Amino acid sequence: MNDGDVSRQIQQMVRFIRQEAEEKANEISVSAEEEFNIEKLQLVEAEKKKIRQEYEKKEKQVEVRKKIEYSMQLNASRIKVLQAQDDVVNEMKESAAKELLNVSRDHHVYKTLLKDVIVQSLVRLKEPAILLRCRKDDVPLVESVLDSAKEEYASKVNVHPPEIFIDNVNLPPAPSHHNAHGPFCSGGVVIASRDGKIVCENTLDARLDVAFNKKLPEIRKWLFGQVAA
Repeated sequence: MNDGDVSRQIQQMVRFIRQEAEEKANEISVSAEEEFNIEKLQLVEAEKKKIRQEYEKKEKQVEVRKKIEYSMQLNASRIKVLQAQDDVVNEMKESAAKELLNVSRDHHVYKTLLKDVIVQSLVRLKEPAILLRCRKDDVPLVESVLDSAKEEYASKVNVHPPEIFIDNVNLPPAPSHHNAHGPFCSGGVVIASRDGKIVCENTLDARLDVAFNKKLPEIRKWLFGQVAA
């Protein structure tokens, strides 16, 4: 083999090696690009997923805030409605309280009423000796019905007529412009056992409170229907 043959074989080997290297380089390049594209796609998908999760989280937070705001507005509206209802009910009670003042202005009617509340109070206490308290202006009327009230009570309960002492301390007077914010009494009596342990408050104001509270559910239903339930 001469030098020319050797040279050609060497060149052929070089070309073969170069071709092998180029093919390997191309394979590596293609493989690297594929891996890069796959990794890039994975990163893009991961970022998309992260963005979707963030969006869903914020969307849920917005929904929660909306529900909280709606609930607060609904509660505020309900409170306003209840307050308005209470105002109407209180106005009714105040109106009824003003009407009580007319009861004591008719002396004939009020005298009969005083006797009845005294008898009722005596029946409740069933005490042989009673201390009675009334308004200063009502003392003459109370004195005028005491005997008949004691006899009626004794007849009802079948006991001896009790001793009744009118207290020197009087109940407050009727409400007036001069005493708008002070204690007041629209009429009636308060009686107690002599030791003060048993007390029966039978004033017109106390009777109004009892009757009004007892009828309050019916009043609310009549005024507001099912809203008050």
